[in-house]
Amino acid sequence: MGRIDTWSADQEDRPSRAEAIRRLVEIGLTAKTKSAPSERQRVLLADLASKAIDSMTAGMPDSDEKASRKRRLLKGPEEFQNVRVDRPAKKK
Repeated sequence: MGRIDTWSADQEDRPSRAEAIRRLVEIGLTAKTKSAPSERQRVLLADLASKAIDSMTAGMPDSDEKASRKRRLLKGPEEFQNVRVDRPAKKK
């Protein structure tokens, strides 16, 4: 609430808290959302995730099991694979 009051005080007409909330909601609804990451960003993020997974699985005896788990983690849960915006939809 303090941040809303601060924002309201910075406005020229100093709207009430309720009016400030209405205006902020309107700004939020009209703001453009970020687009999906670029190909370069996806590669960098996948590499970062891969390195993080490698550091957590250091010392695992079975490299095949380690690779399998890493693939599953990078691919993501099956429930969400169809809703990812950074990958094209799979053809059935």
